Amino acid sequence: MDQFHYPLDTEQLLRKKRRIRKELQAQLKYALHLKIAFVGGSTTNEVADQLGLFLLHYGIEAEFYQSEYGRYWQDAMFGTPELDAFKPDVIYIHTTWRNIEQFPTTGDTAEAAQEMLQAEYGRFEAMWQALAEKFHCPVIQNNFDRPNYRLMGNRDVWDPRGRTNFIVRLNQKFYDYAAAHEDFYINDIDYLAADYGLTAWGDAFYWHMYKYAMCLDAIPSLANSVANIIKSLYGRNKKALVLDLDNTLWGGIVGDDGVDGIAVGPEVPEGQVYAEFQSYCKALKSIGVVLAVDSKNDEQNALDGLNHPDGVLRPDDFVCIKANWEPKDRNLLDIAAELNLGADSFVFADDNPAERAIVAAQVPGVETPVLDGAENYIKTLDHGGYFEVTALSDEDLKKTELYHANAERRRAQAAFADYGAYLDSLAMTATIRRFEPLYMQRIAQLTNKSNQFNLTTLRCSEDDIRAMADDENCLCLYGKLVDKFGDNGVVTVVSGEQEGQTLHLRLWLMSCRVLKRGMEDAMMDAVVADAAARGVKTIRGYYYPTAKNGMVKDFYALMGFANIAADAEGNTVWALDTASYQPRRPHMRIER
Repeated sequence: MDQFHYPLDTEQLLRKKRRIRKELQAQLKYALHLKIAFVGGSTTNEVADQLGLFLLHYGIEAEFYQSEYGRYWQDAMFGTPELDAFKPDVIYIHTTWRNIEQFPTTGDTAEAAQEMLQAEYGRFEAMWQALAEKFHCPVIQNNFDRPNYRLMGNRDVWDPRGRTNFIVRLNQKFYDYAAAHEDFYINDIDYLAADYGLTAWGDAFYWHMYKYAMCLDAIPSLANSVANIIKSLYGRNKKALVLDLDNTLWGGIVGDDGVDGIAVGPEVPEGQVYAEFQSYCKALKSIGVVLAVDSKNDEQNALDGLNHPDGVLRPDDFVCIKANWEPKDRNLLDIAAELNLGADSFVFADDNPAERAIVAAQVPGVETPVLDGAENYIKTLDHGGYFEVTALSDEDLKKTELYHANAERRRAQAAFADYGAYLDSLAMTATIRRFEPLYMQRIAQLTNKSNQFNLTTLRCSEDDIRAMADDENCLCLYGKLVDKFGDNGVVTVVSGEQEGQTLHLRLWLMSCRVLKRGMEDAMMDAVVADAAARGVKTIRGYYYPTAKNGMVKDFYALMGFANIAADAEGNTVWALDTASYQPRRPHMRIER
């Protein structure tokens, strides 16, 4: 829906939210259901309504708890029967500068201002700790926007008694806390207010009339920002940016104008704009976004353009380059197949509205932001929030490297007629061990990012993973895979809960980049061996269908399990007798 693309169509979102909600719900087949608790220092009804729309757009159906007006601190600190029973999956603390209880005055000393700062921060820190201890779920906290006035003018920003200075320092304490605590995230309304326009954002009419902490038209932007954090936490981010070339990465048409005739680089203003956009795309790559090209061009012309001496992006920055005269929607589907990603993992960036319309119509789930004016490309992609970062692992930092290695593997496979011989040629080594502290973050990240090869789609925080590892009744294994082309890192996770002589597999997932290389067989062998050593006679596996995990519908059957239960929603239960299991012995060396 166009109203969710930047710039947001706030009029549609606010005035036609009921119709939009119905349309989004009608499109949902398998939604992720979340309980989100609002504890707010202002009126939150419209914020919750808008957040619900954005989450539906991301395939998440939310149920909300909202604290009474002005009781956010009390609800968070001491709880309520309603909040306790709600058992939220996410807590959002919607506060603004108007919820700061004390500010210094010009009559206060710098020391007194510092004491006020510490007291105000301490009030929030106590609240965060209380929530963490009780609910063990992600907490999202607004930082503080600024009043749209400054009592001391420019002095307000550096004088310790100035409100602006006080807010800046208080925000920094919030950031330090976020850096030191897992499952705690900052929603940057200070940036949102500046981007929207502080005077309009902080229109006091809405506070005094309705107790809205910002103007009504700014609420969709606020909701979008919170939704971006939540969808990132639950693996609903986009993973790849597919780029057109002509008039997208450079000005002009390389096939007509030649390499010397395209605009990119410092010589002319137009070239500077495109070089800056290329730099932004390269920076996206550094946070784990996969880059690909989908362009109507001769391949050599495309490569020549990407090797322009003043360009920033080079051919090896892309995991796949489709430069041909095929329809772009077909190329995009081919890219998805080559990368083993769902088509809904992509953002398609093209200056041509006709091409965007075709891709949007033919490849549902792909985001097609409106690129209008090269000087706006960065803002359009950035404000879209497609690649929101809530965790950044070593695997994210080398994502392009991993996909290039996969391409080398595909080329190597083509030289073999026998698939087993090809697997042997990879010289694979699998390391399978109990959860270890070094990999807790990556394991948690996998539970929230892996959607296709994920049998139960259980989402876990790092604290959840640590709790599993510390529980003697849990069998917890991770798997790493290395071959002659490189280290794939941690690619698979299994966790099961033992009850007597039965092991219930609550979590089984694997990164699709190692699909069909035998890693699932290696893990199955390890699970059965470790379960048997614990006295387990029967292993039960569970499959819960989603929109994306149909590929593993028959996984347990292929592993020798018997189907013992099924319901109308497609949920199935499987059982395996450990004594009858025959090891699968995949084509790799196993390290335990």
